[in-house]
Amino acid sequence: MQKNILKSIAGLVAASLAATGCFDMEEHPFTMLSPDNYFTNETSVKQVIANIYAQEQGDLSEFYWYAQELTADQIAWRSWNGGSWGWDSADKFVLSTHTWTPLSNYVNRIWSGAWTAIGLCNNFIADINSVGAETIGISQEQFDAYIAEIRTFRAYCFYNIFEVFGGVIPLSISADTETLPESASAGTTFEEGCRKVCNWMLTELDETNDLLPVNGSVNRCNQAMNRMLKMRILLNSEIFTGEPRFDECKLLAKEIIDGKYGTYSLAENYQEIYSANNDTECKEIIFAFSSDRTYNTKSTNMRNGPFMNYTFASYFDCTTVHSGWNCCAVTPSFDNSSNFYDQCVETVTNGEEVTYNIKAEMYDKEQAVCFLDPPYNDKLGAVHERFDPRDIRLVKPYFNGGSPTDWGGIFMDGVIRDHYGTGDVQLADADRNGMPLVYVDQIGNFQGKGNHPLQTVENPRWGETNSGIRAAKYPYYTEASGLDMAAADVVEFRLAEVYYTYAECLLREGDAAGAKEWVNEVRERYFSPEDWENGTTLADGRVLVGAKDQAPRGFSSEFDMDRMLSEWGLEFFDEGHRRRTDLRRFDKFTQGQWWFFGRATETGYDLPAKRDRKYEWFPLPDKALTANPGLVQNPYYN
Repeated sequence: MQKNILKSIAGLVAASLAATGCFDMEEHPFTMLSPDNYFTNETSVKQVIANIYAQEQGDLSEFYWYAQELTADQIAWRSWNGGSWGWDSADKFVLSTHTWTPLSNYVNRIWSGAWTAIGLCNNFIADINSVGAETIGISQEQFDAYIAEIRTFRAYCFYNIFEVFGGVIPLSISADTETLPESASAGTTFEEGCRKVCNWMLTELDETNDLLPVNGSVNRCNQAMNRMLKMRILLNSEIFTGEPRFDECKLLAKEIIDGKYGTYSLAENYQEIYSANNDTECKEIIFAFSSDRTYNTKSTNMRNGPFMNYTFASYFDCTTVHSGWNCCAVTPSFDNSSNFYDQCVETVTNGEEVTYNIKAEMYDKEQAVCFLDPPYNDKLGAVHERFDPRDIRLVKPYFNGGSPTDWGGIFMDGVIRDHYGTGDVQLADADRNGMPLVYVDQIGNFQGKGNHPLQTVENPRWGETNSGIRAAKYPYYTEASGLDMAAADVVEFRLAEVYYTYAECLLREGDAAGAKEWVNEVRERYFSPEDWENGTTLADGRVLVGAKDQAPRGFSSEFDMDRMLSEWGLEFFDEGHRRRTDLRRFDKFTQGQWWFFGRATETGYDLPAKRDRKYEWFPLPDKALTANPGLVQNPYYN
């Protein structure tokens, strides 16, 4: 899609009010312009569609990201200032700890933010049908294709909210707001509501697929994207509806791989996926949200930002595309039995004067205990240590100033210096204000502030300002390069997901060797040819075989279900839409143990090793139930 059509039009803003009909019975939506006035030609149709895409992308980048990533095992929302809650009053702490309720602020915000794009889809379909192809000046075939596109995208929007709330969502597919929609489960069971929503989505996708383009723009719904969405539903059918459909899922995945719905290929270099111009240069991408600094700021507001400190631009020598939040961290790989910060920084006190000297640029992590090792033996969390140490994604971030793909590394660890680690040491804020900034792969209250002594395993409330390593999945480009971080489109569907889906289906059939082979088709790009084939001995004495056969630290050499789930997490780390559902499919979301669950305590919160299964789905917020009596609560929260 041309980036310059991502502009608002007056009628669309007013039409978006129709989406509130699920929640506020006092709302009286209206349309400022009639469809005849804003559907005047094909360009105007594309402008409306662009706004619909941008709206959903904004919701995905923030609210769905919270629901999918903060609740899972790879990213944590940590607090600071000696355990004080910071500006968000523990609103996101309940996500990381599985302690939310229908009254939780972000349960309400995730729900409320989900419906605008669906309302826009409904209005588009109703309005364009009232105008007709001839008035717009397009053929009936083009007209039908536009409706099929938005029906597909609407099914995608429903999938996103269904993944979180399940069968209690209403199937609101009408622009008419006089009648408030009922939950799909109204008058029946929650499970039957889930089946009803899934069947509707599958029907919508099947009815629209043939009208979509093959190998069309990656910024618009195409046949491969449609089929991938169906593939996701089939892959998760057992947890969605109680009926496993892995055989159908496997066949569909193979059709996509074989090019039946478009010609795609795995990127040889992973940087191609996330770089500027990825919409035209990366053949792995099947669908991505168009990104633009001017017209679609939502696409960059959340990109890397939750991990970054307030001076990150000095590290990357970049212009500030968004602010740093300094709130999120990669879930730690090590407990707190050794103080990694003190390994790197010497504190010198001379009277009232305190100075700090850098003793080492990196700490010796093996002085603490890894959560993948005994006595913990986790198979979840511990993100950095689940990577093979030879994986090229583990190098420190760099940008050589050449092409958009001439960068690498996604984790910030150890002493943090300006200019990609070559300049002055950056200073921390908050509870380590004025001290050298050293990111450590552990989370704990090492200074003992807030009247809370250091615990060997700590929950995310007590993470200091430097706790946890940070991630930059999308590159920052130096100001001197003339490249723009915002020019990289936000990837949502890519071929690697189809490979992993096919691999998982094989594994569930008992074909572990075949599953491993398909996963390795993707993994190989992260290693040099020598490391892929040959073994090595690490500095800590560990002996590794070639990367193609090396299991992650703490894992069996067999390619089993634990390994498959881990590979899902590594490949799609911080892509915002996979982890929670993946964990559920492997029965690990509430029943799996990682990091602090079952090992740490917090006043007023229960943090057991296994959580109540009601947290498999989110509850409806109380505000929604009050506004619309046609909605029914998830019975497991009653």
